[in-house]
Amino acid sequence: MSKPFESVTVVGAGILGTQIAMFAAHAGYCVKIYDTRNGAFEETFAKLHDDLKAKGITPVIPWERWQGCKEAVVFTTDLEEALKDVDFVVEAVTEDIEVKRELFKKMGQTSPAKTIFATNSSSIPVSRLEESSGRPAQCLNTHFYMPLQGIIMADLMGGTQTLPEILDKGEEWLRSMGFIPLRVKKEILGFCFNSVWRSIKKQSLYMWGNDFVDFRDIDRAFRIFTGAQWGPFGMMDTVGLDTVANIEMVYFDKSKDPQDKPPERLLEKIRKGELGVKTGKGFYAYPDPEYLDPDFLNPEKKK
Repeated sequence: MSKPFESVTVVGAGILGTQIAMFAAHAGYCVKIYDTRNGAFEETFAKLHDDLKAKGITPVIPWERWQGCKEAVVFTTDLEEALKDVDFVVEAVTEDIEVKRELFKKMGQTSPAKTIFATNSSSIPVSRLEESSGRPAQCLNTHFYMPLQGIIMADLMGGTQTLPEILDKGEEWLRSMGFIPLRVKKEILGFCFNSVWRSIKKQSLYMWGNDFVDFRDIDRAFRIFTGAQWGPFGMMDTVGLDTVANIEMVYFDKSKDPQDKPPERLLEKIRKGELGVKTGKGFYAYPDPEYLDPDFLNPEKKK
């Protein structure tokens, strides 16, 4: 498939940033990935590899292509070098609006005038970041899920001034990497599928946080009903519980509704450093989470 541009930079070598970089390299783009911490890309790459192996998941990018994709991605801790002559930048840093605004400002000051800016934010509309960039007409949301596990879709949404041709390029870029674009016609918090997922996540956290139901039974129910390999809590562990809490706070900051605030039990886990896959413990323990045990869905096995 034709490519809308040649070079891509991913800012942030976390769980999703690393996957985006791998998919872009797999599709033949010239790819750089930036992080402030040396070794961040290698470390996350290894965690993704080990997590998928433990789950017995065959990734969308075949195992034999992993090393080639990794070698094709240029890692740097120098933002100026990362943005040099780049066509398209995807920001994938922590879900903190002020951090993202400051980054968009630096990106606007450093990158060429041609560069398009996208945010992989899970909840923040790009309209809240676009002015910081100095080029609001070239900003958009491209929100990915867990692509290596087969969730090959991405929300696509513009800001208040995004040019139609910029959105078209974003859509073409997603398609060139094998993703189905979920194009949002007008701004909504949470975009397309993430708004649906957020409803599931919010209710799941409410039920567990107020001790109505054990989180394992919510995951069991979700897996049986959908046929998925993980439930809401397994997915939250993969995303990172700190990221989940930050996303929930975006909704709470807008609504001021106490029911939108992440439960205290979740914040307690975060304070203890139980962030999910990336720290080895969240709702489950990793790399061998309980939900992968065949007995997890065995009706004859007493819990």
